[in-house]
Amino acid sequence: MTGVVGAVVEAWGELRIHKLRVLLALIGVACAVTAITGVTALVSMLNQSFKEQTERQSGRVVTLNVNAWSQDGTAAVPTAWDDEFQRVLERYDITYASRNESAQALVRYPDGTRPTQVQAVDAALGTINRIVPEQGRWFTDADLEAMAPTLVVNQSFLRAQGLGDLSSHPTVQLGDRAPVTAAVVGVLRDDWPDAEPMVYVLYDQFHRWIGPDGSGTQSGGAGRSTLDPMSAQVPTVFLWVPTEQAHDLGERIRRDMQAVSPGWQVEVWDNDYGDGGLDRATKWVGIGIGGFALLLGGLGLVNIALVTVRYRIREIGIRRSFGATSGRIFFGVLLESVVATVVAGLVGVVLAVAIIKNIPVERVFGGSGIQDMPPFPVSAALTGMAAAVGVGALAGLIPATFAVRVKVIDAIRY
Repeated sequence: MTGVVGAVVEAWGELRIHKLRVLLALIGVACAVTAITGVTALVSMLNQSFKEQTERQSGRVVTLNVNAWSQDGTAAVPTAWDDEFQRVLERYDITYASRNESAQALVRYPDGTRPTQVQAVDAALGTINRIVPEQGRWFTDADLEAMAPTLVVNQSFLRAQGLGDLSSHPTVQLGDRAPVTAAVVGVLRDDWPDAEPMVYVLYDQFHRWIGPDGSGTQSGGAGRSTLDPMSAQVPTVFLWVPTEQAHDLGERIRRDMQAVSPGWQVEVWDNDYGDGGLDRATKWVGIGIGGFALLLGGLGLVNIALVTVRYRIREIGIRRSFGATSGRIFFGVLLESVVATVVAGLVGVVLAVAIIKNIPVERVFGGSGIQDMPPFPVSAALTGMAAAVGVGALAGLIPATFAVRVKVIDAIRY
């Protein structure tokens, strides 16, 4: 142990003597380590961004999508669909699930009343689809107890109402025969340019105050546990379930919902499509780019180390004549490169962390940025340090071999 410490101290002393030459080579190594560490971390962030964008479209992995349609077009709408939905959540201990029913409701705008697309959903859809309003908020369970419906609308709807933001706490009227006043609590980004106005409302509030025909006819109840027989559809159901249980739960839920839907065909799909190798591909691309940069830095270090050893030939010969073994000489020269690249690696990792932590995520990744920002991957730092040590060892191997092969008498005469 003492010999190793002594060799490290000796290597550090030699580096200080030749610090200018070594520094020029280590700048390249430090930049290369910064590149390989930073790119590895960026790949992790990029994969998380892709994952979240996919989840905003199709839900978290794995989300089960339960749909039903009439087999002959004449079957009565199942009246126990909502009740069975609640039982399924309790039976399989599912925390995040949402119904989604599309309808048209008459909405009053400054220039008149016209039908508007309405999506009746549950609050959990915000978690399943990572919905983040640009203004205001998404629904909460507390909204179910409100004395009037709350709405989340898109930007197009807000503009059609002649509003620019929610600072005035706007309200709108929905329905025809018995219009109801609803409060707008959130605004979502339009899905595409020139999107039509669209409204999200809680499923229970929709059926309590607006009705499946969008007329605004009030049911007078505290909620709705069955579907209106006059409705033309049943709501789609989204359920976020554990990946390892998705297939088994999907089949069980299909059978449960089918049992309460005579004359209807119930099917369940999931969104477990795999990553298509994107994670592995981007990771290896990042490592390849950083490895190439590190190789260039290592070549510079090899040249500097060879020149330094040539200048120290006489010193090496004198040390050999006083009893220094070939192993000690070899190990000492090798450690000079390793210690140098370890220092450069530490500098590179620190620079990479500082750069990654100060990246403007919203500008780089657009949209809502990254909700679940991954921590700086320890694997990236370890990869960078391992690469630095490896390059240092390779860079020191050639000069160390050259130093050992020099004959003592020739070295002293050099």
